[in-house]
Amino acid sequence: MFDYSVLINFVYVLAATLFIFGLKLLGHPATARKGNLLSSVAMLIAVVITLFSKEIISFELIIASIVVGSLIGLYAAKKVEMTSMPELVSLFNGIGGLASLAVAYATIASDQTLSTFVIIVSFIALLIGAITFSGSVIAWAKLSERIIGRPIVFKGQVVTNIAVVIAIVLCGVSLVNNPTDSTIPYIALGLAIVMGVLIVLPIGGADMPVVISLLNSYSGLAACAAGFALSNNLLIVAGALVGASGIILTNIMCKAMNRSLVNVLTSGFQPVVTNDIKIEGEIKPLSAEDAYYVLEAAQNVLVIPGYGMAVAQAQHVMKELQELLENNGAEVGYAIHPVAGRMPGHMNVLLAEADVSYEQLFEMDEVNPRIEAYDVAIVIGANDVVNPAARELKGSPIYGMPVINADLAKNVFVLKRGMSSGFAGVDNPLFFKQNCRMIFGDAKETLSNLVRQFAD
Repeated sequence: MFDYSVLINFVYVLAATLFIFGLKLLGHPATARKGNLLSSVAMLIAVVITLFSKEIISFELIIASIVVGSLIGLYAAKKVEMTSMPELVSLFNGIGGLASLAVAYATIASDQTLSTFVIIVSFIALLIGAITFSGSVIAWAKLSERIIGRPIVFKGQVVTNIAVVIAIVLCGVSLVNNPTDSTIPYIALGLAIVMGVLIVLPIGGADMPVVISLLNSYSGLAACAAGFALSNNLLIVAGALVGASGIILTNIMCKAMNRSLVNVLTSGFQPVVTNDIKIEGEIKPLSAEDAYYVLEAAQNVLVIPGYGMAVAQAQHVMKELQELLENNGAEVGYAIHPVAGRMPGHMNVLLAEADVSYEQLFEMDEVNPRIEAYDVAIVIGANDVVNPAARELKGSPIYGMPVINADLAKNVFVLKRGMSSGFAGVDNPLFFKQNCRMIFGDAKETLSNLVRQFAD
């Protein structure tokens, strides 16, 4: 009789190799789609070959799950707006954690005699999966404004966190000593869910991109631990890849904000930084018609997008304006801050949807040294990532955070609905600079007006 285990493990190695190459391709916007496709093919191969395993209990349930999951994924891909993509990603992270949690619980609750190692890794998968699930739900609620975005703290929260951690450790020790006690996993599960909520609640909305990246890493680590529990080599490799890449991305984003991960996770417990410096001055509004004359004469234009562009769905109109500017002899580029938007890579995805060339997307470090050469910097819905208070006001909560130095361009046009502060809740002195003009209104309508001016 043919031994399918050899074939399964061989294909697992192949799928793991494809995962690694797919992850490599995802590292650059120009190859990201190929990387996503390659990784999807690898996962399809892994799922199909796993069905040859003798340990499959019910093919009917697996097929039903595939159908339901595919329908949900199709609906999400077609119906969810780009502005809601961060919340969707957060929920998907939570579902990944929930899946690992279910695998870990099923392993612990089985009638099999488990080794100490399997009990420990299953317990770890249960904990990380539960923390990822509940933390992702809170992140989703903050991003979708179901609950307030600012840090939520209460008296004695630090003591509560410590008590929950101690209780979780005691549950782990008890489970190792009494693996047949069915109440311990339930208690540990409840504590881990509470822990996930307590971790994310004190984190402010401006740090949500970092949190999403971190939760993504957690979901990978949970899958990796579940792989050890099931002795599944591919799940171990795939989980490790997701966990490691998530940690790397989290570290990159923390550096972009000039903060440590510990600082992000404990930001809600830190005293509010105040200062006596008042940000005041004269706002200089500008009409789209007058902005047209400046843009018509411009040779270099830099577009700095933010979450407001996603809200206004202005990326396609901006692409139209870009083409008109280029036909008029201007060079157009886009400056992308690592934490612009509500999730990692949010602006890159938004502009790719509008078919903006990857060669025109520049990172913050590429743009800042030459930003004084730009005739016009157009800020569309961005606030915190262009806030010069990060350089100028030591008392500002965002002081020290690297930002795009839009205020150093020859002219700055800020497309904004009103004078409200950004997601971080910090006032922006850019609006009062001598070279800054505010174009109030819906960004899409403003850009459409500029397009009409060029077309006439």
